Amino acid sequence: MAAHDPKEATRIAQGYGVPEIIGRLLSARQINFDDVESFLWPRLRDHFPDPFKLKDMDALAEFMAEAVIAGRPIGVFADFDVDGATSSAILKRFFRALGQEVPVYIPDRLKEGYGPSADAYKSLKEQGAEIVITVDCGITSFEPAAAAKEMGLDLIILDHHEAEDELPAATFIIDPKRKDDMSNYDELAACGVAFLTCVAINARLRDKGFYKEKPEPNLKAWMDLVALGTIADMVPQRGPNRVLVRSGLVQMNKRETAGIRALCEVCGVNGMPNPYHIGFGMGPRINAGSRVHKSDLGSKLLSTDDYEEAKNLAWTLNDCNEKRKTWQKEMCDEAIEKVKAFGMEEDQLIVVDGEGWHSGLSGLVAGRLKERFSRPACVITYAENEQGVLEGRGSGRSVEGVNIAATFIDARNEGLLVKGGGHAMAGGFTILPEKLEEFRAFAKEHVQNQLNGAPIVPEKTIDAVATVRGASIDFVKILQEQMTPFGSGNPEPVFALTKVRVGKADIMAEKHIRCFISDMEGGASIKAVAFGAVGSPLGDALLGANDTPLHLAGGFQINDWQGRQSVEFHIDDVAGL
Repeated sequence: MAAHDPKEATRIAQGYGVPEIIGRLLSARQINFDDVESFLWPRLRDHFPDPFKLKDMDALAEFMAEAVIAGRPIGVFADFDVDGATSSAILKRFFRALGQEVPVYIPDRLKEGYGPSADAYKSLKEQGAEIVITVDCGITSFEPAAAAKEMGLDLIILDHHEAEDELPAATFIIDPKRKDDMSNYDELAACGVAFLTCVAINARLRDKGFYKEKPEPNLKAWMDLVALGTIADMVPQRGPNRVLVRSGLVQMNKRETAGIRALCEVCGVNGMPNPYHIGFGMGPRINAGSRVHKSDLGSKLLSTDDYEEAKNLAWTLNDCNEKRKTWQKEMCDEAIEKVKAFGMEEDQLIVVDGEGWHSGLSGLVAGRLKERFSRPACVITYAENEQGVLEGRGSGRSVEGVNIAATFIDARNEGLLVKGGGHAMAGGFTILPEKLEEFRAFAKEHVQNQLNGAPIVPEKTIDAVATVRGASIDFVKILQEQMTPFGSGNPEPVFALTKVRVGKADIMAEKHIRCFISDMEGGASIKAVAFGAVGSPLGDALLGANDTPLHLAGGFQINDWQGRQSVEFHIDDVAGL
């Protein structure tokens, strides 16, 4: 069971007038009594993060405000994922509102790989840029930064990835993960950093009288992009992210941004968008473009004000996503076979590579391996770089207790990687093929040291015990309305249903298991689904239950079908009596 303080849970429930289960969940998530209001009911007026707390933001805002007034041309370099797409769209919309249409460079994921390059900066300079803002990458890109300086560019880096003691040679660097940043905003996504940067620049322009004869940009209208990027990048849903996402989802529901409106249409989102719609619908579609040589489609979709153009882009991304699904299944099946064939199931770190694998899918497949085997996983694909040299492009996904970015950074500093970095839970790297085995040994030892020699033991934390009978629509709505958005740092509550009957189990859409569950005492039953469970021990147990009582772990959801709402249970795990 999740560790919580019963007295504190009761104090929270009584002090804020919320159900006991909410008090218990907040206590388990280490939300202090004084922070409950900002967690449950964050308001822009009271809880918006102060951008000037970020290291060097004051100086950057002054510099950029003067640059805008002087009409200095600006360019933007951004990563190709959802966080990069939303960040670049926020910056493009901001400078457009100030009277400048800035060029945006999104690297080809398959040809150029992750991060900035001298050639990319040269391209932006040739398009007239004197100032280049690099967003959602760049904090460990030392050589490209040096090249930008050599070209005479003023380089601004807006990032949120792990920083080293030494920083690139940029004019300004805003990254809450800098060692000398004391803002406590280190859980922001890059889109959050970009948005706060716009807020800061806007404030300085206001102070200088820039808006005396022109209207100020409505920055609040772009908070839908902040919510989209923050949720899709899977950063913790706590602290400043709570107010940014909660307010952003309200803005998203207005469908004022052409790209958001088009995405909702393509994804079949008719009501209030939520993290599930973003994580499993909108986000994968935006990411899909970069996986099929169309890295800039997401940024274009979220930057345009033309709804017809947005619809065409959204449907193109939908087609890209369908291709991605087919390729991903094939690659994932091969990767799993490699893990089994080489006996890596019990390794502290899984590292697999494959010739002919699609480099745009390495992160997704690494995530599947992590979920399947409950340990950190790296997937490496191969392609020739622009110089014709064969190189490996890897992605890693981690588990609690293992900082995968630290592994990649240290491996790069040891000369085993060409590039490497990221977050604690996800990162990327570039490697020369001849360094693979040495890297594999180094990375395994690095992970082992992080774990202090302890084995990785998969755990399922239960927040509370529930009954089918007590799972009313009102109960589930209270959980969703009070505790969302869910994500890292605020996981969706996991409930144990003890001694429930499982019946009418069958296979849905080839890979999912659906069934009906009821309490041992009988009464009403509810639908339950175990996603992706076909062929797993979980799926086998459900298909073979035949009304046999089982213990289940999972979460409650509201199924809205043709205007009728009902409660269903999403099964994560099963145990016999």
